[in-house]
Amino acid sequence: MKLNGKNLSGLGLAFALILGSGLAWAQDIKIAHVYDKTGPLEAYAKQTQTGLMMGLNYGTKGTMMINGHKLVVIEKDDQGKPDIGKSLLASAFADDKADIAVGATSSGVALAMLPVAEEYKKILLVEPAVADSITGDKWNRYIFRTGRNSSQDAISNAVALDMPGVNVATLAQDYAFGKDFVRAFRSALKHAKLVHEEYLPANTTDFTAGAQRLFDSLKNLPGRKIIFINWAGTGNPFKIADLDPKRYGIEISTGGNILPALVAYKAFPGMEGSAYYYYEIPKNPINKWLVAEHFKQFNAPPDFFTAGGMSAGLALVEALKKTGGSTNTERLISTMEGMSFETPKGKMIFRKEDHQALQEMYHFRIKVDPAVAWAIPELVSVIKISDMNIPILNKR
Repeated sequence: MKLNGKNLSGLGLAFALILGSGLAWAQDIKIAHVYDKTGPLEAYAKQTQTGLMMGLNYGTKGTMMINGHKLVVIEKDDQGKPDIGKSLLASAFADDKADIAVGATSSGVALAMLPVAEEYKKILLVEPAVADSITGDKWNRYIFRTGRNSSQDAISNAVALDMPGVNVATLAQDYAFGKDFVRAFRSALKHAKLVHEEYLPANTTDFTAGAQRLFDSLKNLPGRKIIFINWAGTGNPFKIADLDPKRYGIEISTGGNILPALVAYKAFPGMEGSAYYYYEIPKNPINKWLVAEHFKQFNAPPDFFTAGGMSAGLALVEALKKTGGSTNTERLISTMEGMSFETPKGKMIFRKEDHQALQEMYHFRIKVDPAVAWAIPELVSVIKISDMNIPILNKR
């Protein structure tokens, strides 16, 4: 066809109509990841970032494309500081024009970020921060969470330990992470008795005084006696075992953790608790791929937070596929509420009432193998979604 002024005018009009129609099919989907890249929880954060990228790649079959839209991840380092995290999320939405955000590692940072998502009316997918208040009294409708919350950790551990004749004392950090856990743990116990709660600063290095109070609370009681430790980050509360609680018949218990932390568990063969993830436990195609691919890339198994990051990536891909690549917030919210999606842990479901992902947990018993650098949490039983009565804590 010979082009003339009339033809060019018609083509220009058609092009303008396409642009005006909203069919911006080539526009990138920008995902801001605000995480503790250089902060005190750096080890957890690095795993989350690795898992997020693996989830996006797996979900898009390696294309990093959804319905013609390229997925672009913008990394932001909050350094574990709430004020920085809040500022970075605002910058991501206002300056980088991020369509959706993922983060944060620390519960304190995540809580500071929640109002920013509401202000900009953009979805913040929380992974892996666990404080109940994130999907509880501080929640807003723009917040979804793939990470487990403190109640899920606590209730699954209660399910694993809750038997008649059991007396439990807890050791936890003196901030939201620890207090939310113990509150939920206490409320979930139906048979065992919680006899003492010990809270120590998150930067504690000498646990002697706290250990003595724990021992005193349990040593004269009949039945099985357990100190349950809920701790994250620096410090090693398991040093209390050096003070010989066994002389009082006291056991140590805790939940699952990352592989480096599981090294300390080798001192506690037979210890029971509940884990969010251990790479040998889930039996499904996604976890099989994750384990194989992670060994291929890093010559090591995927860890606790790697699985969480992958779950976040898979949730985003599933939601964006269902919207046809649309990042319209209201459309995403309506799509994600009640949405089920497959992860390395199996199926997760975003509960409509508070957008918390309901998920299985794993009752484990520690096995020590001299050939393995860390203690192995062997599966005792799968704690199903239906086995855990996870409270709805928001004010919706």
